[in-house]
Formats: sequence, C-alpha cells, structure tokens
Amino acid sequence: QVQLVESGGGLVQPGGSLRLSCTASGIILIIYTMDWYRQTPGKGRELVARITNSGTTNYGDSVKGRFTISRDNTKNTVTLQMNNLKPEDTAVYYCNADVNTGWSRNNYWGQGTQVTVSS
Repeated sequence: QVQLVESGGGLVQPGGSLRLSCTASGIILIIYTMDWYRQTPGKGRELVARITNSGTTNYGDSVKGRFTISRDNTKNTVTLQMNNLKPEDTAVYYCNADVNTGWSRNNYWGQGTQVTVSS
C-alpha cells in the first residue's frame, strides 16, 4: 500500500505565496509522474502541474509563470511553489503519483489540502 500525505495549504492574500508538499510512503519501487491537481465545488479535478521522474515538467495554462513543481526522488517528495496567487486559485489541491510497487502499477491520491486566496 502507498500513502500520499500533503501539507502546506492555508489562507493567503492575493499576490502572496504558498508552498505545498507531498510525500509518498509505503512499498515503492519507482514513482513515474507526480502531479498536483485542484478541485473547486461543482467542477472536476484540474491538472495544475506534472513532473516526471527525470524532471520534465508541464503546467496548466492558468498557472504558467506563477507555479513551479519540483521533486526529490530520494525522499519521494513533490513540491509546488505557488507565487502571485489569485482568488481563482482557491481550491482543494491534491497530490497524485503513478507508482510501481514491484507487484503492480497504480495511481494514488493524497487527502487534499485547502488553499484559499482572499483579502
């Protein structure tokens, strides 16, 4: 079993910054991609950023130039640095990892962390 634990959400004013972290634990052979998604009430989950195990990144159009995703493969951790936050960034943010345990390959989700951008 693989668990993802997120941290770092909270309340911030427009223009401010937050840093989200997510650590995977359990039986892990390799983690392929690690992603951040977000979801607001009444909407589906939106891909915010993705990073491969070789460090290739891509971003949703709405966050390009403001958010940066990074990962530490030695710690099975992915981080999302969010700068110049806007009210429309308010959402629950979820970490996702594509994991090979040696027996199977599955996608795992964290529990979510709330980010609220408001003055």
